[in-house]
Amino acid sequence: MTVATTAPDAPRTPLAKLCVVLEMIKIEHTLFALPFALLGALLAAKGVPSLTQIVLICLAMVGARSAAMAFNRLVDRDYDAKNPRTSGRAIPAGLLSVPFVTGFTIASSALLIGASALLNPLALLLSPVALALVFFYSLTKRFTAWSHAWLGVALAVAPVGAWVAVRGSLTEWTPFLIGAAVVCWLIGFDIIYALQDVDFDKESGLNSVPAKYGAQNALLIGRFAHASMIGFLVLVGSAAHLGAWYYVGVGLAALLIAVEHAIIHPDDLRRLNIAFFNVNIAVSMGLLFFTALDVLL
Repeated sequence: MTVATTAPDAPRTPLAKLCVVLEMIKIEHTLFALPFALLGALLAAKGVPSLTQIVLICLAMVGARSAAMAFNRLVDRDYDAKNPRTSGRAIPAGLLSVPFVTGFTIASSALLIGASALLNPLALLLSPVALALVFFYSLTKRFTAWSHAWLGVALAVAPVGAWVAVRGSLTEWTPFLIGAAVVCWLIGFDIIYALQDVDFDKESGLNSVPAKYGAQNALLIGRFAHASMIGFLVLVGSAAHLGAWYYVGVGLAALLIAVEHAIIHPDDLRRLNIAFFNVNIAVSMGLLFFTALDVLL
């Protein structure tokens, strides 16, 4: 008779399992999307939204992003197991089971839908669309090099959804311009992130811009995407009638993005984590800060 045993490194307490879950979904990366969601809410409210709206927007954001990341880990678990960079992730390492992560995905999806239902009818109506978009990204590397753009669309759900949460409608261009800026931003920095997996992607039949066009050309495409992001942010300022503080934030974002590209070279990825995480957190947080200054002052 075979006796089932727990993997040596599997978490045995609820707190240990929670830590593994938070690491699996990269909870710290929520800082990429949340500032843009709050930025969208600020502009929709033309000031500070109600505390209830802010709390529900944050819950919906956490639900959507957690569901998306957990789904990604589920559908990519075989690829993760083969890639030395990702073989230590929770599922291939045996730290979390497929049924557990499936249940977590369903619970996170329910959190998004529940928070949306408490916001307004349009938010509830669009919540399954948001889930479909964030789930679909995880499949795109199998058939297109432009999975980076789909990731951008998934993240653009945050500011557009926050606008809907506050206004209950989508009758202006502003939320779509913010979303377009986010798409271009994601294309630019996700291309940089994908540089570290070029060889594995080619060997495994997965697609990315660096794998298809080469690292040097991919960085040029990333720079063009980031330049387009700044252009869309300028259009946001015009559409929302924002002032000098907002454009200070846009200028700071442009400077940080220039630094991001300056410290990355196809043959030297030692600063990749700084370019990917630190710089882009500063971009999103800086834009939120200066937009809030402009709206509130």
